[in-house]
Amino acid sequence: MTQVVPSLLMLAAIALVIGAIVGWRRGMAPKKVGLMVLAALVMFANVAIWTIPNQRGESLVTQTAE
Repeated sequence: MTQVVPSLLMLAAIALVIGAIVGWRRGMAPKKVGLMVLAALVMFANVAIWTIPNQRGESLVTQTAE
């Protein structure tokens, strides 16, 4: 289950970026577009924190799966 969450988070972040691009092209308020991009960046950072291994080669995802 812990390996599914980063995948879903990445899909949601990609959907937010695509939605921000489409919204920007259609004239959505710049504040909303910026917030969508910011939320996507936070999601990307969370996935990176959870999946990038440390010096011992362990990541938080593999530690919680055990």
